[in-house]
Amino acid sequence: MKTDTKDAAIRRLARIEGQVRGISKMVAEDRYCIDVIRQVQAIKAALSGLEQVVLEDHIDTCVADALTSEDAEDRRAKVDELVAVLGGRKK
Repeated sequence: MKTDTKDAAIRRLARIEGQVRGISKMVAEDRYCIDVIRQVQAIKAALSGLEQVVLEDHIDTCVADALTSEDAEDRRAKVDELVAVLGGRKK
């Protein structure tokens, strides 16, 4: 993972961690259910954004390296991984 991607991922994870703690506090305080659900949706969106950042980095580094390498097995493995992750197919 590239350094800038790693730094961005760590920042995003810290923010997500804070959101999760906030929801825990909301539940403990018996806050309105819809408010809790909205915060859960915000966390899901934040996780999706993190997933996108990591996936883009993976494609730019690991997959790009494999596709330009001489190792056909590694190329196939990287393509299979992407298909499994993006398409939901079990690896």
